[in-house]
Amino acid sequence: MSLFYVPDIAERWELSEEEAAHALRVLRLSQGSGLEITDGCGTLYKAVVSSVVGKHCHVEAKEVLAMPKGWRGNICIAVAPTKNMDRIEWLAEKATEIGIDEFVFLNCRYSERKVIKTERVERIVVSAMKQSLKYRKPAVSEMVDFKRFVTTERPGAKFIAHCYDEEKLLLKDAIVPGEDVTVLIGPEGDFSPEEVKMAMEAGYRPVSLGNSRLRTETAGLVACHTFNLKNEI
Repeated sequence: MSLFYVPDIAERWELSEEEAAHALRVLRLSQGSGLEITDGCGTLYKAVVSSVVGKHCHVEAKEVLAMPKGWRGNICIAVAPTKNMDRIEWLAEKATEIGIDEFVFLNCRYSERKVIKTERVERIVVSAMKQSLKYRKPAVSEMVDFKRFVTTERPGAKFIAHCYDEEKLLLKDAIVPGEDVTVLIGPEGDFSPEEVKMAMEAGYRPVSLGNSRLRTETAGLVACHTFNLKNEI
């Protein structure tokens, strides 16, 4: 059964215009058809189509369920977006399928992209959430300056994954199950030495993602997957 995303479903009991078009034109749902809806906040509504008026699809909830997230703690990946947005969109899609709570886009010294439009990323995240049958939509934050982000208080453990030669824990050994985690992933040219120092002074611990040299989007996905392996319920 298809999963639909309607963040305000409990207030209006009607599919959004986009979701209604998919339900009526693509899936050919009609009055009495069953469907599942999530508000993106962990609630699943098992419902039926109560009426169809033109392009409007009204629904009636038959069962309301609080769905478990599937992993303990919260994971935030703060990443410097690549010049080719397809790669970051791929990261957003795959990380959502695996399980992530928040994306933040960083403007770093060596960033290849200084401006980002999040509307398309939001759509990709919603599609991946529905496809992977998750009931919580990851938050997608606008571009933020690196210094501003690292000097803002964050809950839980904070890590920075960089490529400079120094003693670093493996991320898999640094994560404590159940603890919130923020991981900084730099641009293709890495963080600047000044940024690494700034992050460490703000409480971020340097970590390694393994022996391989990873591209930005791969590093983000590895960090996300490592967190989930340690926190899977």
